[in-house]
This record gives sequence, C-alpha cells and structure tokens, in this order.
Amino acid sequence: MNKVYKNAAEALEGVNSDMTFMLGGFGLCGIPENAISELVRRGIKGLTCISNNAGVDDFGLGLLLQKRQIKKMISSYVGENDEFERQMLSGELEVDLIPQGSLAERCRAGGAGIPAFFTPAGYGTEVSEGKEMRYFNGKPHILETALTADFAFVKAWKGDKYGNLIYKGTARNFNPVMAMAGKITVAEVEELVEPGVLDPYFIHTPGVFVQRIFQGTNYEKRIEQRTVRPKKDAK
Repeated sequence: MNKVYKNAAEALEGVNSDMTFMLGGFGLCGIPENAISELVRRGIKGLTCISNNAGVDDFGLGLLLQKRQIKKMISSYVGENDEFERQMLSGELEVDLIPQGSLAERCRAGGAGIPAFFTPAGYGTEVSEGKEMRYFNGKPHILETALTADFAFVKAWKGDKYGNLIYKGTARNFNPVMAMAGKITVAEVEELVEPGVLDPYFIHTPGVFVQRIFQGTNYEKRIEQRTVRPKKDAK
C-alpha cells in the first residue's frame, strides 16, 4: 500500500463539507499547518472539528473560523482566539467544551475501540448534564463516549514511507491519540525518510494508524505568547 502523497492537496482527497475532523496540536504547537491551509483553500463548510483549542484568530483553526467553515468545535478551552469566543457567545458556533484529560481519553478510546468509559472529571458541573452517573469506590463518575472522525490530521517531526511517526518534544501533545482515532489519518511531516531509517524504539505512532503521509513545507511554527526576561544593564 502506497501511503506517500505529493502534497496536502493530494493527501486530502475525499475531504468534503459536513465531515468530522480531528486535528492534532496544542495551541499553535504541533498543528498540521499544511492540512489546515488546504482545508481553508477548499472552502468546505459545515465542519465538526475536534481539537484541544482553535489556535489564534489569524492562524491555525482560527483561519477556518474566520471563513465560517466550522459549525461545531469539540475542544477543552477557547484559548487565545477572540473569534472563537465571539462565535461561541453569539450562538453562531456550537461548542462542546470537555475537560482536557477527558478529551484526550475520548480520542484514545476511539482509537482503541473502546466505546465509552467512566471518569470523575466533570461530575457536578455542566459537563455531566444528561450523562449516566455511577459510583465507583464511593466516588461519583460520569460516562463519556469515545470520539472518532472521518479524517484525522496530525503533524510529526519525522516519518517514514510506511507511516511511522516521531514527534519532537511537546509538539507530540494530542497528535498520537488523534492519529489513532481517524478513519483516515493524514500525517504531514517535516522530514520524510525511507523505511528503516527511524529507530523502532523511538516510534511514537506506528504506521498501522496512518493511511496517508506527505512532507510538509513552509512551516511558520508561530508562538502564541513570547515572554522574555528583561536584559540586565551591562556593567
């Protein structure tokens, strides 16, 4: 099976409006920049996007929000995106806010074929409304269902032509669990290598979870907030 595609345009074949997508990343760290740009270019609409948050106003998923291409966000927080906040508060955007650990586990469960699980996170809050509750060891837990998607878009540091992936540092974040849960997982990588080049002991996502892979280009790798110490006066 040939998993290698020339670019994002080819790798996103079959992507259409009204689909559900998972997108790896945390803030602007480790997001699939090329895939997002291609989604914007295609202009598809009515999307349900599962992502930890939605980047910032003018980058990442914020670009899709600007174009009104997203109808629903399933996330753990609004983050630094003013447009995300505005659309949510005005009722223009359907939003399902989930505790961050629960979001990660719901994605992992989807990839592992586990339909649902009980967790104490969110009990007694709006998160638990309408959900089954049970006691375990005297503690209340709510039932959370697994998440899956038509496509999962992830970004890795290195990958080989079989789809094995290695993430760099904190850019790993949500990418591995979302790579597991997409019916079709598209991985974009900074460096695409031949099979056997990557050390098997350092593979984070095995190629069995990846159906398509391409080498990305022109990564900006923006930083949401840069904080530096004031320079001391030279003496």
